[in-house]
Amino acid sequence: MTLGVGGSTPEQALARLQDMTGGTSPISEDEYRGRIARAQSLMREQGIAALFVSAGSNLQYFTGVKWNPSERMVGAILPADGVLEYLAPTFEEGTVLDFQVVPGVINTWEEHESPYALLIRCLRRLGVAPNDGAPPRVGLCSSLPFFMYDGLRQLTGGYRFVDAGTITTACRQHKSAAEIALMQRAKDMTLEVHKAAASILREGISTTEVAEFIRQAHRKVGAPGSIFCIVLFGPASAFPHGVKHAQYLKDGDMVLIDTGCQVHSYLSDITRSYVFGTPSARQREFWDKEKAAQQAAFEAATLGAPCSSVDAAARRSLEAAGLGPGYKLPGLSHRTGHGIGLDIHEGPYLVGGDDTPLAEGMCFSNEPMICVPGEFGIRLEDHFYMTTDGPRWFTQPSHSVDDPFGLSA
Repeated sequence: MTLGVGGSTPEQALARLQDMTGGTSPISEDEYRGRIARAQSLMREQGIAALFVSAGSNLQYFTGVKWNPSERMVGAILPADGVLEYLAPTFEEGTVLDFQVVPGVINTWEEHESPYALLIRCLRRLGVAPNDGAPPRVGLCSSLPFFMYDGLRQLTGGYRFVDAGTITTACRQHKSAAEIALMQRAKDMTLEVHKAAASILREGISTTEVAEFIRQAHRKVGAPGSIFCIVLFGPASAFPHGVKHAQYLKDGDMVLIDTGCQVHSYLSDITRSYVFGTPSARQREFWDKEKAAQQAAFEAATLGAPCSSVDAAARRSLEAAGLGPGYKLPGLSHRTGHGIGLDIHEGPYLVGGDDTPLAEGMCFSNEPMICVPGEFGIRLEDHFYMTTDGPRWFTQPSHSVDDPFGLSA
């Protein structure tokens, strides 16, 4: 039996877990203000007169306001020079005020009124107004729904609306020490949950039962729960994001579990793959190829190198092992990794074509999954962040196919 897999009941495994969130602190108002100042500096450099930061993770990143996007326009208006203001439905004013970390005027609209017209009026009042020269450039969040953009576009020809991603992504891709500390704690918590989940496996257990245990385990270590949970057994593990039906564990099955949680809104995302029972020679061979590809990607992550070079290194390792080439299966059917922070997937990405230079503070998943259709899939996913000395693991990679959690080390 694989070390650390099986042997405990769910009750025993939960009893061994404890709250791990002690000593963590949310992002401070000073840090939010620093982010706003950085965005304004970039706006002036790029000739963007104002930014509309819409509901979602961008709004939270710059202001601390947590607001799920909907059909109602909610967000923040940030001029290149001046103070931040908010826009929201009148009946939501009190809630927006309650969520504020960075204070600001809340401009409101009634249900029968146009939020787009209100935004235009606010821009003009803030000094961002059409003139006889070139139309002012106003950045809109990349995530802003098209119908909202279209509503703005139809109201005026006096502004040039542009993608604000050159501002928002440029700020968000470089994580601060506070952000990295929160992600470190979240990842430490999820790794303990992984160990607990492995310990409860038994023949006949269902993927849905394991997923429910993982949700309970995340709550036990102090998270609100799992932000997502993928549990796959046997041939279903060859589907990177799963299948619609539950599976029941059998001896010799590959197990793939991918899950994560939040600590003050910052995320973890860890995958472990191992065998229930004794690995076959073929499972062992492919597991070792996966571990080698993950290590090759890590070693390629050097400051100044393009993100694409990390993906290329993983593919070279797999192709040298007889897999692929490219996205062909058996092999790696998707990118090697993604950025992470407030969103589970955010830029830049470890993929061919993304030539963003690796820089200090960038955080990535490293998960060059091997898919063998009809047999199994193996994904070893850990995250690393870039330092002045190069990449550093948040969590240490899986130890071996026989001892995935390094319990004998």
